[in-house]
Amino acid sequence: MPDFHFPSLAQRFVAAILLLVFVAGCSTTAPPDSVLAVPAPQAKYAAIVVDASGKTLFEVSSTAQRYPASLTKMMTLYLLFEALETGRVSKETQIPVSDNAARQPPTKLRFRRGESIDVDSAIRAIVVKSANDVAVAVGEYLGGSEDQFAAMMTSKARQIGMTSTVFRNASGLPDAGQHTTARDMATLGMALRARFPQQFHYFSESDFMFRGRLVRGHNDMLGRVRGVDGIKTGYIRASGYNIVTSYNADGRRLIVVVMGADSARQRNDHVEALIQRSLSPAMADTKTRLMFAGAQPAASPLPGLPPPGSSLPGLEPPESQLPGLPPQ
Repeated sequence: MPDFHFPSLAQRFVAAILLLVFVAGCSTTAPPDSVLAVPAPQAKYAAIVVDASGKTLFEVSSTAQRYPASLTKMMTLYLLFEALETGRVSKETQIPVSDNAARQPPTKLRFRRGESIDVDSAIRAIVVKSANDVAVAVGEYLGGSEDQFAAMMTSKARQIGMTSTVFRNASGLPDAGQHTTARDMATLGMALRARFPQQFHYFSESDFMFRGRLVRGHNDMLGRVRGVDGIKTGYIRASGYNIVTSYNADGRRLIVVVMGADSARQRNDHVEALIQRSLSPAMADTKTRLMFAGAQPAASPLPGLPPPGSSLPGLEPPESQLPGLPPQ
């Protein structure tokens, strides 16, 4: 009888491992796709993630025109920070609130004729409350008129590399001529962080005291994700829910922009997902397929707004005003 030799269990296990290694080494399969749920219709959605060097880590429609909504106030603050830096104003300077500024729709702080607000409180009101009356008052004070201030905003945008942005007002309230891109908003976010590190702490504040009352904000990314330290949210009906978010932790610095979301909660979930993906080495070579909310086909990049004087198509989401403050 021939002497058959059967391999031991250990030998068979080693052979199996060697076979798997051989097959893996011969494989040319591309990295697997991943699916990213997008909480916005394709016609409104835009997003970008950039790191501290300016390298783009993720982008979709990042150069398509979009309405900035209250992200506009980031540039209003940029020019106010410049005025602080040059000594044109101090944090104690009183900014008068004109009748025109006081008439702006909510959200706002509500002022009587002849009242004013100091620069430090104005910054907090714009960052935390996204106060339209305060933004317009700042624009009128620094520009002489809001129209002239908007021209200054657009000029400054060009100077810092925002090539596709036009500002028409200081607040971000609906205006068909006011537009930007996700990439331009990332540029502005990076510029604010780099140019004004001594003022950037304002963007991490979630509330402030005004006239003895606590004013709460609505940037729910603050405190939700470790490392998030600002910057600004925005909403009008034509734009959807927008946000620019700054992340700074563990030696990584990111700016994340999401525009056009259907809700603030879905927008924030999406920002968190983009941060996680951008920080994960495993996602570096993974192809991403987008799953858009609904089935709306891509339309014109900017939906129409009514002409001046018509009713506005949705402003900042309704929020409680300051109790006990005088009406305008």
